[in-house]
Amino acid sequence: MFLCTNCDAQSAKWAGKCMECDKWGTLEKQEEVRTGGPLSSIKVTPGKSRPLSEVAKQNEHNRLSTGDAETDRVLGGGLVSGSIVLLSGEPGIGKSTLVAAIAGSVKGTVLYISGEESPSQLAARFTRLGKTSDNVRVLDPLPIETLVATIEKEAPTLVVIDSVQTIRSSQLDSTAGSPTLVRYATALLLDLAKRSNISILLVGQITKDGSIAGPKTLEHLVDAVVNLEGDPVHAYRMLRASKNRFGATDEIGVFEMKQEGLVAVPNPSERFLAERSSTPGSVIAATVEGSRVFLVEVQALVEQSFYGTPVRRASGFDQNRLQMLVAILSKRAGLKLGEKDVYINVIGGMKLEEPAADLAVCAAIVGAFKNVADEAATVYMGEVGLGGEVRSVPMIEKRLVEISRLGLPRAAVPAKSKIKQTTVELTRVGNITEL
Repeated sequence: MFLCTNCDAQSAKWAGKCMECDKWGTLEKQEEVRTGGPLSSIKVTPGKSRPLSEVAKQNEHNRLSTGDAETDRVLGGGLVSGSIVLLSGEPGIGKSTLVAAIAGSVKGTVLYISGEESPSQLAARFTRLGKTSDNVRVLDPLPIETLVATIEKEAPTLVVIDSVQTIRSSQLDSTAGSPTLVRYATALLLDLAKRSNISILLVGQITKDGSIAGPKTLEHLVDAVVNLEGDPVHAYRMLRASKNRFGATDEIGVFEMKQEGLVAVPNPSERFLAERSSTPGSVIAATVEGSRVFLVEVQALVEQSFYGTPVRRASGFDQNRLQMLVAILSKRAGLKLGEKDVYINVIGGMKLEEPAADLAVCAAIVGAFKNVADEAATVYMGEVGLGGEVRSVPMIEKRLVEISRLGLPRAAVPAKSKIKQTTVELTRVGNITEL
């Protein structure tokens, strides 16, 4: 069997070029090892088990605060000692800014390994962010074997590696950023973290399709994967955890990119609705992310199609679900959308992923189609079925509390929702024909 040293693809016979990654001269023959014979012929020293109850459990005192409440919320309370956290995101989204802010805020010694910025550039970043660098030590991007030995010797509280694609090795003949080298380096760092109880923060670049080695290659190795999302041309950034062995994965942190770096937004709902005006096709949706409720503006535009196939476009909302909701409105509500282009936009960079946003999207499309706006600001929540029925959603009373806190007068809720008490005027919707 021949194995590609660049992408780990297997081939039954040798060829000059790997058929998977198109790299030349990367196929190497792997010797097959067969044990054979009875197990008694092999000298093996038995291991020793121990009761699980005797194992020291991780608790809140083992966590290292990042100095930012929003980041700690996403991580489940902070960085766990001896863990590896992978921060991924598209280029230019603000990953280096975030890790620099964390390095300048944690209590303890920080070892910063930057393969993308020189020490002078890193110092300038700390100055711009207004963060102290007294506890930060800089290490050149040496081979991973040297880095591991240095980290073990200096024993810092936190290690920051920006980024994992720049790590090289003195033992492997692979280019920096290749899947083989990235996995090899992370495996060494993981072993180091568990042995020395040092927290390690890795930064990984990723494209929209996840084609670059890094986050997609390492998700099963690290303890937590945190994604920084948003549009580089807009100010807002969302921090989500797609994997967390020490906490929940449904929390979200909201930041705004400013001159002094990523600044936490304490009241995202108020910020998202600050510039909203009552126009046809503009409604408010109540969505839940983790333990928080966000009120965001959903805009729709319906226009006559000038092509044979009408356009369906969505920003911040699943396009396949938009296609389904348009079909439901056409079939059940009688809206003739077969020759109309439909566009949906979620303001502020939020992504509406839960079905509770269905009613808001349908209300925005109906308003844009009829060119009618709500007389009073109305918040919509509800899941829409294929029959046009509006179904109940979880945590509806918590959504109403957020609506009341912002002073919004009215909310459209599923007709069968059980609500004990609220100060918000309710409009119960049982079917989308009532929009």
